[in-house]
Amino acid sequence: MAREILSGARLFDGTRFIDGHALVIEDGEITAILPADKAPAEGRREIAGIIAPGFLDLQVNGGGGLMVDGTTDLAALRHICAAHRGLGTAAILPTLITDTPEATASVIAAGIAAAGAGVPGFLGLHLEGPHLDPRRKGAHDSALIRPMTGEDLARLCDAARRLPALMVTLAPEAATPEQIATLSGAGAIVSLGHSDCDYDTARAAFEAGASCATHLFNAMSQLGHRTPGLVGAILSGHARAGLIADGIHVHPAAMRTTLAARTEGIFLVTDCMAFAGTDLTEMELNGRQVLRRDGRLTLADGTLAGADLILPDAIALLVTELGITPGRALRMATAEPAQLLGIEDHHGRLTPGRKADLIRLGPDFQVIEHWL
Repeated sequence: MAREILSGARLFDGTRFIDGHALVIEDGEITAILPADKAPAEGRREIAGIIAPGFLDLQVNGGGGLMVDGTTDLAALRHICAAHRGLGTAAILPTLITDTPEATASVIAAGIAAAGAGVPGFLGLHLEGPHLDPRRKGAHDSALIRPMTGEDLARLCDAARRLPALMVTLAPEAATPEQIATLSGAGAIVSLGHSDCDYDTARAAFEAGASCATHLFNAMSQLGHRTPGLVGAILSGHARAGLIADGIHVHPAAMRTTLAARTEGIFLVTDCMAFAGTDLTEMELNGRQVLRRDGRLTLADGTLAGADLILPDAIALLVTELGITPGRALRMATAEPAQLLGIEDHHGRLTPGRKADLIRLGPDFQVIEHWL
């Protein structure tokens, strides 16, 4: 039996730090967390840094040079998941942005195949659109945005029942409360985004079954003192929300305010593109060029088109620029997304009896070693 005992590093179990302890791994499984002075000497390795669960990212448009699009198949999903595991993210929701019904159906079929094949790192799918508000389209193709039909709803409900997890980003303007309730009832995580809805409409959508919001502040109605908008509904409510913490999509002051207003329920996402894990400087998105320059991804007209971000960099920004505690920042990339998907029994925590999907972080929160 192969056994490794990791001692010396701080252990982060998904919610808190456990100092002065050693982690025992046997045949790829965590078998014990022991006081360091009780750990056996044989197989023991003294290391520095932080040992944490592998990160979870619920908004991943691509990676390793590939985008999630109508051509995505099982092999492509396997490649994208592997690219992110190499970056320290144990598991992801590959994300298809607004596309044709045919492309959506094709990606769903690929996702079902990936689940059946047990692709490492595949959590399910995130369908971001096409049922959005064109007024808040961002980099989505307005020609492909449309209201949800009965056929769309049936397809999504079937996918929710067949995939390990399905997140659907939609605007309340493009789907009725009844459709939201049906979709939620089928097991999908309904996330509000790319919406110009008012506060009351957002609250009604949350009451109907939506439980999340996509890339908080971006492509949504903003917080005003008399018109709270979707942002106000999120900050004053209980819905969870993804946050792109690159310092570009959301100003640090807005992030600091958000994390003071909401002590839980905010999780980190990268919204990354095919650039992740590569040196690419250009790519194509629905026939439009996306440029990678100075940490930004933009269309030719300057519209932000995803993020040039990895989760270690997001965590480092929260800690070094916002003063967020390392424990909370790490929780936003581990336990928080795991709770949203209801997969705490398998992901986002260090607990004996679980697979050792672990990462070791240096003082700058970059991944220096992983067991993924």
